[in-house]
Amino acid sequence: MALYRKLGKSTDQRMAILRNQVSELIWKNQIETTVQKAKEVRRLAEKLITLAIDNYEDTVTVSKTMRDSKGKIVNKEVINDGPKKLSARRKIMANVRDLQEIKLQKETATAYKMRTSQVNHPIVEKLFNDIAPRYAGRAKDKGQAGGYTRIIRTGFRRGDNAEMAIIQLV
Repeated sequence: MALYRKLGKSTDQRMAILRNQVSELIWKNQIETTVQKAKEVRRLAEKLITLAIDNYEDTVTVSKTMRDSKGKIVNKEVINDGPKKLSARRKIMANVRDLQEIKLQKETATAYKMRTSQVNHPIVEKLFNDIAPRYAGRAKDKGQAGGYTRIIRTGFRRGDNAEMAIIQLV
């Protein structure tokens, strides 16, 4: 039995497709694709969600000496990622596409840059801030993690008769 499905693509094309679909699944919570692609997306998405769940609480509080707006030196408490969470963030960033946030209608270019500079990678932030706390309480049977996605078969695509499915986060 093969370790993964080749999907009729070369490695770089296949990984690009799966990376894009995993990113869209995490961002939108649901995508429609073929059944075979959905099964591969499930494998990758559940690994990333498990990685985020295992490391989302690892933070370190650091005291830094900084200057305030008037130039006075003040001590500030800053919350940073711990080493495990930082490593998990980097692993996740290597496996997902960086989605650019859409500029709002009445937003200026400088306001957009300021808003987007606060969040380095929106998918990683969503994984650690929204998805990981939601699934953290799920029971793990004998060390097994997973069960965060659902695949619903929707029928056959018109044209090439490929079996279609909707994959969604539970």
